[in-house]
Amino acid sequence: MNVCDECKRVAITTLGCKVNQYESSALAVKFEKRGYEIVPFTAEADIYVINTCTVTARSDYQSRQLIRRAFRTNPHAIIAVTGCYAQVAPEEIEAMPEVTLIAGGAEKMTLPERIDALVGSYREVQVGDIGQLKGMDFHAAPSFPGHTRAFLKVQDGCNASCSYCIVPRARGKSRSLPVQCVLEAIRSLGRSGYREVVLTGIHLGAYGKDLTPSGHLLDILKVVEEEALVSRLRLSSLEPAEVSDDLIEFAAGSRVLCPHFHIPLQSGDDGILSAMKRTYDRAFFRSLIDKIREKIPRAAIGVDVMTGFPGEDENAFRNTCDLIEVIPVTYLHVFPYSKRPGTPAAIMAGQIGEKTKKERAGTLRHLGTRKKEAFACSFVGSETTVLIEGKEGKGTKSMQGLTDNYLTVLIDRNDPALVNRIVSVVIEGEKDDRLIGRVTHV
Repeated sequence: MNVCDECKRVAITTLGCKVNQYESSALAVKFEKRGYEIVPFTAEADIYVINTCTVTARSDYQSRQLIRRAFRTNPHAIIAVTGCYAQVAPEEIEAMPEVTLIAGGAEKMTLPERIDALVGSYREVQVGDIGQLKGMDFHAAPSFPGHTRAFLKVQDGCNASCSYCIVPRARGKSRSLPVQCVLEAIRSLGRSGYREVVLTGIHLGAYGKDLTPSGHLLDILKVVEEEALVSRLRLSSLEPAEVSDDLIEFAAGSRVLCPHFHIPLQSGDDGILSAMKRTYDRAFFRSLIDKIREKIPRAAIGVDVMTGFPGEDENAFRNTCDLIEVIPVTYLHVFPYSKRPGTPAAIMAGQIGEKTKKERAGTLRHLGTRKKEAFACSFVGSETTVLIEGKEGKGTKSMQGLTDNYLTVLIDRNDPALVNRIVSVVIEGEKDDRLIGRVTHV
């Protein structure tokens, strides 16, 4: 009997990055086209899909928790596990009796067809060699119910060899969506009413290098700018060496590209950066951030930083803190180092204790909070544009939105007609790194 004959309710949950979130949205569309109903993960469903992450040991643990939660909700449901954890450690997931189907990264986007093909009560592991994948399949841009911003995955995989990172094993080699496919997807999202599109990828700055002829992000940005395909275009994370002078100059003069850069630092100590196999030093990173701030004074600059990497002594940690103190970054994403089996860092000498990692992460997060509040306060008294996203929360009258430079703004006005509109706002105050604004023009 075909599984689809009786199983019509599908619940999907996602861990990890924006690429995973995009893929889950695309999967939901594919399920709906095959006659399935998408229900919340907390509801009773016939099929549960857990789209996993494996960047840290905690994300693996959270994936297992979600598997067990789905089983408790409906012990008779099909439980399908996909994503990076499924690709890297299928044997760990296979040991869980709750799981029906394990699908690797190469199999993820055909999950609806694979579930339809399941027969009887057999458990299946369908995990291929993701390193053999070449190119990216084009999937129609999914919808993002309840969101005014859309995400578009234009690149997958990574060719880097950072010593702490499991992602190349989980995602395979760098692969790009052809330029014309990207542009058509952006046009489609614009026609669907999205004001902002976020371009995302596992290694976004490597976009186009695998194409024939080769392409570049700037090829896309220039067309979007010239044809005004959407009101706003935002880039997700870019490696330091890939934030070129040409890209900075383009962003400085663009009406469409958001003045927002997210750039991984990981460490501010040259010795640790070398052990991580990163491709820059602290002097290069500082020069880059200063250059962005000089060319685009109001740019938001987010930074990923890792603490507790093997060999990070007090002096190395202090070098990281000192660098972040002096460079004009806007916010931090802080990650305690997590040992990933199969990576060079996992067997390095000088492993750091969990208590020390936690303390150092707390110090960095406090520093990030100060940086973010200072950046937000610098806009009090100015006028800016805000994409209104909806109500601040249940039971509140305020609405909230996002500036092009990635600041959250609250407005004391409850007008559903403003949702998904870009309005002019005067910033009158700041509270807990969020701005308080008043609409001046719709």
